Amino acid sequence: MRIPFAVFRVAAAGLIIAAIVAQLQRSYSIWLADDVADMGFQFVNFFSFFTIEANVFSIVVLLTGAVFAFARKPDAVWFNVARGTVATYMITTGVVYNLLLRNVELPQGTTVAWSNEVLHVVAPIVLLVDWLFAPGRFAMATKTIWLIVSFPLIWGAYTLIRGPFAFDERLGRNWYPYPFMNPETSANGYLSVTFYMILIAVVIGAAGAGVIWLSRKRLPFAGTS
Repeated sequence: MRIPFAVFRVAAAGLIIAAIVAQLQRSYSIWLADDVADMGFQFVNFFSFFTIEANVFSIVVLLTGAVFAFARKPDAVWFNVARGTVATYMITTGVVYNLLLRNVELPQGTTVAWSNEVLHVVAPIVLLVDWLFAPGRFAMATKTIWLIVSFPLIWGAYTLIRGPFAFDERLGRNWYPYPFMNPETSANGYLSVTFYMILIAVVIGAAGAGVIWLSRKRLPFAGTS
């Protein structure tokens, strides 16, 4: 089972790379058309989306997993943890997108439809399937949940601290990656933002707990070699 999953991981990583590049190219063309003065600011914004960061992590995990699989070596402990952690982030990305953002045009520019679906739907499914069925998964410690939630907490703090200082000349207002994180436009300001942040934290915690629980189960059809 290792070689088929190695091929699967390489193909999935290639698709995610293509999706990120396609959206970045579209956004860059829009920035050029708008005669944006600070391109660096726009690139930082692009890579400040949790979705983009989680998908970049996915590329790294999938390609690393492919190396382990092609080499037919047992997965390292650190890789098992990284794989479960990134699976959690991608599951959360899929859930939050489909619950809160599917019909919202995000401020990176005109969205590339197929890229958007890959990054928010296909890639989360890929990481879930990989976690469920790819060989090499083994039990994660319960305390790993604190490691899983640490990056989203840091990202949330970074976003809220940076927001008031990140004035976007294109939009004419301060930049936040997602509407529900913008206290300036939310109905109840920081109260609304706090509610959504708590909701996302609950989703991440629940997804992380589920990933840890699954790591301890021997599932039908899961690969073993």
